[in-house]
Amino acid sequence: MDFKSQILQGIPSTLPPKKEYLSKVDHAPKRKDILSLAEKKLAISNALRYFSRDWHGELSKEFAEELHLYGRIYMYRFKPDYEMYARPIDAYPAKTAQAAAIMLMIQNNLDPEVAQHPEELITYGGNGAVFQNWAQYLLTMQYLATMTEEQTLHVYSGHPMGLFPSAKEAPRVVVTNGMMVPNYSKPDDWEKYNALGVTQYGQMTAGSYMYIGPQGIVHGTAITVMNAFRKVLQAQQSIQGKIFLTAGLGGMSGAQPKAGTIAGCITVCAEVNRAAAVKRHQQGWVDELIEDLDSLVVRTKKAVAREETVSLAFIGNIVNVWERFDKEEIFIHLGSDQTSLHNPWAGGYYPVDLSFEESNRMMGEHPETFKNHVQESLRRHATAINKHTAKGTYFFDYGNAFLLEASRAGADVMAENQIDFRYPSYVQDILGPMCFDYGFGPFRWVCTSGNPEDLRKTDALALQMMQEIEKDAPSEILQQLRDNIKWIKEAEQNKLVVGSQARILYADAEGRIKIAEAFNRAIEAGDISAPIVLGRDHHDVSGTDSPFRETSNIYDGSKFTADMAIHNVIGDSFRGATWVSIHNGGGVGWGEVINGGFGMVLDGSEAASDRLRNMLFYDVNNGISRRSWARNTEALFAIKREMKRTPELKVTLPHLVEDRLLDELFDE
Repeated sequence: MDFKSQILQGIPSTLPPKKEYLSKVDHAPKRKDILSLAEKKLAISNALRYFSRDWHGELSKEFAEELHLYGRIYMYRFKPDYEMYARPIDAYPAKTAQAAAIMLMIQNNLDPEVAQHPEELITYGGNGAVFQNWAQYLLTMQYLATMTEEQTLHVYSGHPMGLFPSAKEAPRVVVTNGMMVPNYSKPDDWEKYNALGVTQYGQMTAGSYMYIGPQGIVHGTAITVMNAFRKVLQAQQSIQGKIFLTAGLGGMSGAQPKAGTIAGCITVCAEVNRAAAVKRHQQGWVDELIEDLDSLVVRTKKAVAREETVSLAFIGNIVNVWERFDKEEIFIHLGSDQTSLHNPWAGGYYPVDLSFEESNRMMGEHPETFKNHVQESLRRHATAINKHTAKGTYFFDYGNAFLLEASRAGADVMAENQIDFRYPSYVQDILGPMCFDYGFGPFRWVCTSGNPEDLRKTDALALQMMQEIEKDAPSEILQQLRDNIKWIKEAEQNKLVVGSQARILYADAEGRIKIAEAFNRAIEAGDISAPIVLGRDHHDVSGTDSPFRETSNIYDGSKFTADMAIHNVIGDSFRGATWVSIHNGGGVGWGEVINGGFGMVLDGSEAASDRLRNMLFYDVNNGISRRSWARNTEALFAIKREMKRTPELKVTLPHLVEDRLLDELFDE
């Protein structure tokens, strides 16, 4: 059967042969054995309902074996034999361009060049899944291939519930991931209900089909690192020769060395998984691989002396690096961490006193013992960081729940008031006040032709629009515009594309709308050869309520609420989004965040132009409004400016209260 025929058949009519387990592939770690006997039977029953009863005898044994060996039922037998990557849009069997574009995005998320654990349908973060199993993938692609413009596919945590009649103006797909009743959002709840096959962790852009490889986080990290250095260096000091020390090269964290190079510093990044480090080196995202601490010390000192811009990947544990650099008196200007500490007990963080292989065995076989090792390592990790910050290192939490999990482990990371952390989140110090409050966030697009020439044309259009905006922009947002103008000018030479022909930059509502309109006109004129998918990271102005990351600079007491994310996805859905998604969990962990995303297909039509204006405007300004109500100075500036430009926008503004008045009310 050819590719299109395989898509259209969905679950095969004849049982495919059992596949060999690919030992050389980077697999997801074994999950803990958490189900009771009755629950294991339920998990197998849940899995078998995708298939004819004629197959149940054979598949039940196979699924029981998978559950025992891996802690999950992935249905490896049903992984399709065709190559997994984002094909040009016209390669997909579909009745609508919108559905074909979504199929393209799904396959990009599962491309082995893009995905962290593609055999287990996991895109990044150790557990950020597109689907729970291969049957869900097959059915979803079949539904998309047969969908009309008056149907909507509803997807429940990877499971395609079905096509329902709707309107042309409705989203083509609505996705939810991990939306638990609140009292069932603890880490072990994910382990249990994911093992049962009834929910999944969609991360942010994994389960919403909007991941574009490490490029997205490269950009955000580059912006973060550049602004962090601006905080710690004098105006005339060069970034070259200054050290940024961090950890993590798997999934999204693999973008860090590339971002450091774009910023112009020395990046030292530790990674315990050799395969992940080698993959990033082969992809050109890291310059040098180093195997032992002595060699790392020598190479780092040489880079400092020569004021190099270089990225060094150390295959080993980050705790050893912090401790050794302290003894060697190697000064670290910036420090952070991007291990997957949202998932600390199942492969997100590897303790310093165990090898990678020992950890992978222990987390499945002796989870409580492994948890103790992780927490001891976090205490040691924090102690080493504290020694460096006492010498002047600027350390920031990069939104991976490092400080949260370190505090739960009893590490010395709390401020004197024992409420706040002693180190800021990068959103509190950098992206919140400098970007999100002004409406700047990660706007991205994908050229569905797969043609690099189309991507070059979009780069040129985006640059043109941003340069036009810069001419009349207020001083408050000039730095953001100039950083992103520099980014888009250099994007192609930095070789950022992995998988689909995609691009990202930070823009506010004005920028996003003008860039999107330019794309739509170019498609209509035939200058761009196929539709373009618009999207964004959930890590944005409006899409995510996350008290330890995206909304950590909300200080009115509402940062633990999730109204904004829910309003965002509902508001986008009836303003023209092609698909919308809402997730429990994300970069900081299950139960710690609610985040929403969208995708929009531009096809050159007038209807697409109307949709993009309505939806992109709301998608950004919903978040600015919430931030302005929290009394954030930059957001107040931005929303007042927008109301002057858009008379139809009327937002409730706060009346500011003098601290003196409040202080007089209560005795200290």
